[in-house]
Amino acid sequence: MSDSASDVVIVGAGPYGLSTAAHLSDLGLDIRIIGEPMRFWEANMPEGMFLKSEPFASNLGSPQPGMRFTDLHPGWRIGQPIPLDTFVEYGRWFAAEAVPQRADDRDAQVVNIERAGIERAGQGGYAVTLSTGETIAARAVVVAVGVGPFAHVPDELAGMPSWLVSHSSAHRDLSLFAGKEVAVVGAGQSALETAVLLADVGAHPHVVARRQEIDWNTVPEEHRALRDRVFGGPRSGLGTGYRTWLWAERPGLVRYLPEKTRRRIVRETLPPAGSWWLRDRLDDRVRVSTGRRVAKAVELEDGVALTTLDRTGRRIAVEVEHVIAATGFVPDVGRLGLLAPELRGGIRTRLGAPVLSRDFEASTPGLYFAGLAAASIFGPVMRFVHGADFAATRIAHHIIHRTPRRRPTAARLAEVLEPDTTRQ
Repeated sequence: MSDSASDVVIVGAGPYGLSTAAHLSDLGLDIRIIGEPMRFWEANMPEGMFLKSEPFASNLGSPQPGMRFTDLHPGWRIGQPIPLDTFVEYGRWFAAEAVPQRADDRDAQVVNIERAGIERAGQGGYAVTLSTGETIAARAVVVAVGVGPFAHVPDELAGMPSWLVSHSSAHRDLSLFAGKEVAVVGAGQSALETAVLLADVGAHPHVVARRQEIDWNTVPEEHRALRDRVFGGPRSGLGTGYRTWLWAERPGLVRYLPEKTRRRIVRETLPPAGSWWLRDRLDDRVRVSTGRRVAKAVELEDGVALTTLDRTGRRIAVEVEHVIAATGFVPDVGRLGLLAPELRGGIRTRLGAPVLSRDFEASTPGLYFAGLAAASIFGPVMRFVHGADFAATRIAHHIIHRTPRRRPTAARLAEVLEPDTTRQ
C-alpha cells in the first residue's frame, strides 16, 4: 500500500531535475523532487574547479522570468569562467525560489521504482520507494539523475580497488593526494583541470592521453566582428558555428536524424579539449604523455603499474601511487539500480541508452529521462546545463497533457494506482 501520492516524482535535484520541477510546479501539478539540490555538484566536483560553459549558457530552466544565472549575477560576462561554488550557490537559490520541496525529501534517496496499478489511457502508474521507507504512488516519474551513475572507467582499469583507481567524479578534496604520484587518464577538460588542481595541492600528476596532442579551446570574444558572425556562424550554448547552433538551440530536430549521425554528432561536438583559461596553469608541474593508450594495470605493493602503448606499439611502463580516470560518462539504463528489474528490462534501449519519444518519454508510459541519458536522442546539448530548459519544457507539457484537469485526492490516486483487492 502506498503511503502518499503525487502527480510526478522527480528523481534527482541537479540542473535537469530542478528545471523540470520548476516547469511542472508552474503548471500546477503536485510534484515531489527527491534529493538535495546540487548535491552531486558540491560533493563530486573538485574544489577549485570552474565551469567550462559560458555564463549565458549556464542557466537552469524556468517559465518564470528572472531565474537565469545572469539575473543573479548580472555582472558576469562572456569569457569570465564561473567557479564551482558560485554555480552551486546559483542552483540552490533557484531551488529556493522556483521549486517547492519538502524538507525530508532533501535528505532522501529513491531506492526503487516499479510499475504499480494498471495502465490507463496510455498513462503510467508507479510506486516510488524512498530511503526513508515511504512509498509514493505517482502517475509519472522523471529520472534526472545526472551523470553520476554513468561514470566510465576503461576496461583496462576496471576491477582495480578504489584506493588505487578511481573516477574523476569521485573526488571533492584532492588534497589527500598531496605528495603522491598520480596518473590522470584522459585529454579533456576534466583530466587537464584535475591534473592542475592536483599540482596546486602538492601532488605530482602525470597526464596520460590517447590523443596525439592536447587541444585547447579558443578565447571567446564578447563582441564579434560582422565578418566573423557571418562566416563563423552564430554563438550558441555550445560554442560558435551554424551546425553547433543547431545542435545547441534546436535539439528537437536532432532526434529526426539517423541514429549513426546522432551518435557521431554527440561524439564529435566539443571533443576533448581544455578551456583557454586553463592553458597557462598546465605548466611544468604536470607531466604530460600524449599518444599513449593504457593497455594494462597491475596492482603493486604501494601503487599501480600502468602499461601504455604508443602508436608504434611500443610499451612504456609507468608506476604511480594512484590512477584517476577522467574518462567521461556513458549512459546505461542497466546501471540504474533504482529501477526495479522488471521495469528496467522493459525499457527499450540502444547501446544501453533509453530510446525516447519527442517528449523524453521512454517506451514505458509515464517514465521520462532527462540529461545525459537523453543525449543519444537529442544530441550533445543534453550533456550540458544549457539543455535543461528544453528538456524540462517538453517533459512538463507532455505530462500536463496526460494529467486530468481535475486531479483526484492523494488517497484516491493511491487507490487507482494500487487497487484495494478486498473490495473486489
